[in-house]
Amino acid sequence: MKKKWYSQIAILVALILLLAACGGNDEGSNGDENTSDGGEDPEMLTLVTGGTSGTYYPLGGEMATNINNNTEVQVDAISSNASAENVLAIENGEAQLGFIQTDVISHAVEGINAFDGEPVEKVQAIGSLYPETIQIVTTVDSGISSVEDLAGKKVSVGAPGSGTYINAEQILEIHGMTMDDVEAQNLDFGESTGGIQDGNIDAAFITSGTPTGAVEGLAASVDISIVPIAEDKVEELVEAYPYYASDVIAGGTYGGLDEDVQTVAVLAMLAVSSDLSEELVYDITKAIYDNTDKISHAKGEFITIDTALDGIGIDLHPGAQKYFDEQGEE
Repeated sequence: MKKKWYSQIAILVALILLLAACGGNDEGSNGDENTSDGGEDPEMLTLVTGGTSGTYYPLGGEMATNINNNTEVQVDAISSNASAENVLAIENGEAQLGFIQTDVISHAVEGINAFDGEPVEKVQAIGSLYPETIQIVTTVDSGISSVEDLAGKKVSVGAPGSGTYINAEQILEIHGMTMDDVEAQNLDFGESTGGIQDGNIDAAFITSGTPTGAVEGLAASVDISIVPIAEDKVEELVEAYPYYASDVIAGGTYGGLDEDVQTVAVLAMLAVSSDLSEELVYDITKAIYDNTDKISHAKGEFITIDTALDGIGIDLHPGAQKYFDEQGEE
């Protein structure tokens, strides 16, 4: 009889535990908000940026600080090989936030160029940030004064599949050239400017907000020149690839650069994983765009609510959409 009573008690306890598990907090055991796939938002997020000599990395550090100070999560900004790598890091769950050029994410969603046949599905937009200027950097003594003069020269074009590489490829194309017409070198910004300074390469494509730290460092050591893109070629490029816009590198941006230089630009944007919840991404978006006055980097002045939706060719994350709807932005 006693044995039967113990057995009934055990069954009752098991039923109570089962009911408690089924009727528990919908938000999870620690109360975190649920993500879009029913899981919980991580407490630590990774923001992938770019090389340490470019604009993404230092700006990303300041942006992470604003998020850390104004949300319940902690963001770690780390260096990377920039746009194309950042897309894949977010898509594969290795990062949750990333700086990406608007042209690169457009290619990724369409599954073209570096993403040929493999469109991404988990990368959404928070908002655009600032113009990414295409700078074709060389020295005054190189004899290079036009894009056509790059033929036969050692030219850094960035990592294959990177935003810089695609920009170089398309600009050469508009001038009737291909990568086969130059001695292409796959270098990052710091390696590019170091190579120019040492005489190991002749020129470099650098797609980055101006002034770019690596170019400033080069200008302090040698007399630099920025190769212009003729106005008719700018128009041809924009017509073929609408995510480009005419841009000018103002005289005085770098030491020794006295006159304005005509070129083109794409936009830098902040992307996010669709796996994060609407509530968290709303808080992140608010932390960024409500605190742009706390960004000391020169590009901070370009990050505004008024231009946050410029050039965005992919879906906004619902959390970002909610924030901009509240601000009256469409």
